[in-house]
Amino acid sequence: MSTTICQVMGFLVSSLGVGGSIMATAMDTWSTQDLYDNPVTAVFQYQGLWRSCVRQSSGFTECRPYFTILGLPAMFQAVRALMIVGIVLGILGLLVCIFALKCVRIGSMEDTAKANMTLTSGIMFIVAGLCAITGVSVFANMLVTNFWMSTTNMYQGMQNVQNRYTFGSALFVGWVAGGLALVGGIMMCLACKGLIPEESRYKAVSYNASGRNISYRTGPYKVGSGYEADPKTRKGMGYEEAPRSEDGRRPYPSKYDYV
Repeated sequence: MSTTICQVMGFLVSSLGVGGSIMATAMDTWSTQDLYDNPVTAVFQYQGLWRSCVRQSSGFTECRPYFTILGLPAMFQAVRALMIVGIVLGILGLLVCIFALKCVRIGSMEDTAKANMTLTSGIMFIVAGLCAITGVSVFANMLVTNFWMSTTNMYQGMQNVQNRYTFGSALFVGWVAGGLALVGGIMMCLACKGLIPEESRYKAVSYNASGRNISYRTGPYKVGSGYEADPKTRKGMGYEEAPRSEDGRRPYPSKYDYV
């Protein structure tokens, strides 16, 4: 029962994580304009992974998508790639996890197959969560670097200083979503151990002798016939007979003459 609960909870937590990653990727508030020095402004700017928006004091909002790919920074494109890879792996993990649930019966699927599918989905969720956390962290690092560069230029009195941007709500959603996907993947991996039948754990255990290629086997005992030759009379090293003469006698005494 605990295995089923762990598996279902892992599925639900991972679903929330994947849904949060999709939401964070689609949001436009990855970076928002810093209003620390100018709290009252007629124009408020914020940017996302796919477009930048401007909101006026009248309430009118205009968004413009990025019409270029090569003109964007390499780290920006890396963040896009990480989020997309995390979403794809998360969706595939959800599909695999649905068929791996213990409460769902499909034909004559064995528990061993469900355990393998559960482990696979758990690994997918873990990788998806790591991709989301890494992508959001890289974007946050870019914001911090640009923020302090803009602050330095502002204090040096340089003209045409660009607007400073700070963390948007999408970053926090991405961090939470990546953490949920990571926790859900770990729970799925833990549930995999409980799905493995106990009989299959000891199936490959064998008892062999300490010598090489020697094993103990049971079988019927061999009963002698009573007409086997005496080991002392067998020919071999140390028991060779001396040659005999024509009358049948040995030319010199043998060790068998004293027996």
